Amino acid sequence: MPSMNQTRVTEFILMGFGNLHNFGVVVFILFLIIFILTILGNFMLIVLVSVNTKLQSPMYYFLCHLSATDLVISTNIVPNMLGAILFGEKKMTYIDCIAQLYFFSGTTFTECFLLSVMSYDRYLAICNPLRYSSIMDLRYKVFLSVWPWLLGLTLNLAGVLPISSFNFCHDNVIDHVFCDIYPLQKLSCSDTSVLELKVFLFSMPIFILPCGLIIVTYVYIFHTIFKIPSTTGKQKTFSTCSSHLIVVCTFYGTLIAKYMIPSVGHSLIINKNVSLLHTLLTPLLNPIIYSFRNQDIKIASGKLFSHLKAICKNLANFVPKNLNV
Repeated sequence: MPSMNQTRVTEFILMGFGNLHNFGVVVFILFLIIFILTILGNFMLIVLVSVNTKLQSPMYYFLCHLSATDLVISTNIVPNMLGAILFGEKKMTYIDCIAQLYFFSGTTFTECFLLSVMSYDRYLAICNPLRYSSIMDLRYKVFLSVWPWLLGLTLNLAGVLPISSFNFCHDNVIDHVFCDIYPLQKLSCSDTSVLELKVFLFSMPIFILPCGLIIVTYVYIFHTIFKIPSTTGKQKTFSTCSSHLIVVCTFYGTLIAKYMIPSVGHSLIINKNVSLLHTLLTPLLNPIIYSFRNQDIKIASGKLFSHLKAICKNLANFVPKNLNV
């Protein structure tokens, strides 16, 4: 129990990578470039799907929501991380820190559910192609995209609300890259043992059930693919879900390394590096994976850049004429 003369912490100091010394500016520039590419890549993917009539299938519709979760994670975590790298530390108010934890855990849960929805969509498209259009109509498609957000942004309250009521008495230095749940638990002077068990028992189904659904759907998908007689048909069918499978492996690989492997023996550096994979590199890789492995997105990207090039050329021709006048 905290004593009466203890002062409640009202702000935290985010250290990020505190021992970069002369490499701080280099790391800052590198992470800033990655952040900009992440924002541009995911935003461009959303624009492509929105304006191109050939990318109006449910698969690309769900992909837009996946890009939206990546944008939320990146904009929620990376700016403060960049500030901590550039200045050696980043001050965050208590409310900002709890809000960052809420949106991070909420979008992580949302992505878990969303990836399972995308695997279900691929299951319907490959295993039930004749009924796919009738099942995956507009109403059902919107429903499948809304419930991951609702569940993700409400279920995470079970862990965030108890932490927001904890007492943080003396130490307010978070030696991490963002306000994650475990660093905050270690700083608290309240009894966190019950919450640790509650978060563990509550989070496991949220991670395991969607992962189990993905595994089951891909068992049926692979079974259907293996029954296709031609090699070309197998390759073409598998290519429609290979990007999603790579994204799933990347996403769950980082989650398992960060949260499900026991923390005993884990160094702080390893934990920070895994956090970087989840918050910085994974949101960048998702649009790259889909762009390089999907022919429709390649064609749409080429057309978009051609239009932009033509617009820039017309503007370049237009400006000198007005200047001459």
